[in-house]
Amino acid sequence: MALICSMSMTGRVRSGFSAFIVSRDPLATGPRGTLRQSPENALIGPLAKASSGPMSRKEHVSETPATQLLKRRAVFYSEHVYDYVDNGGTAESSRQLGVDEHQVVKTLVMEDDSAQPLVVLMHGDLQVSTKNLARQIGVKKVANCKPEVAERHSGYQVGGTSPFGTRKAMPVYVESTILQLPLIYINGGRRGYLVGIDPKVLVTLLSARPVQCATGGAVVAQGPLKSQR
Repeated sequence: MALICSMSMTGRVRSGFSAFIVSRDPLATGPRGTLRQSPENALIGPLAKASSGPMSRKEHVSETPATQLLKRRAVFYSEHVYDYVDNGGTAESSRQLGVDEHQVVKTLVMEDDSAQPLVVLMHGDLQVSTKNLARQIGVKKVANCKPEVAERHSGYQVGGTSPFGTRKAMPVYVESTILQLPLIYINGGRRGYLVGIDPKVLVTLLSARPVQCATGGAVVAQGPLKSQR
């Protein structure tokens, strides 16, 4: 059953089932990304713990195509802002937010041997074996897109790429173990901005196909590897 919700200027989500607030805790010793709920309803699941989640800078973040899609589809999420560092990747964002890099998911725009784009979602502390990925999805090879090509496909600036609300519809592949996590942090469509969500959303909203192409070593690559995270 789909939820129908709306977002007010105060950040309150109104739905036919319950009312939630996405906000930052002003009483904390440092601002943190939180997902609040109305007292008459209980949020069950990993996002219920978001109020005690990672610390992040107190800063208003304007809507992105990604967050517009999440709101439109009634997906609840927490917001986490950090200071973007060029080429810092998920190591830097996880360090600033105080979360396990394994829970921070990077969004990579790649292409197959026919230059058809695709999105790969991988744990921040692991890399993609393009050889294994190509074999599993039935193509000859997979390579990273050049940054300018990735931006043209996704509509996002490199370093702020989200799998949600992309300019072009692309098939999405997710490392299967990501779906086993209780909560993930993934780019919300802007540099220095992550959203915390239930990983099941990747399947229900993006029809992401699970794959097993992670490697702990260097990416087995056939193209430019500048970070798109």
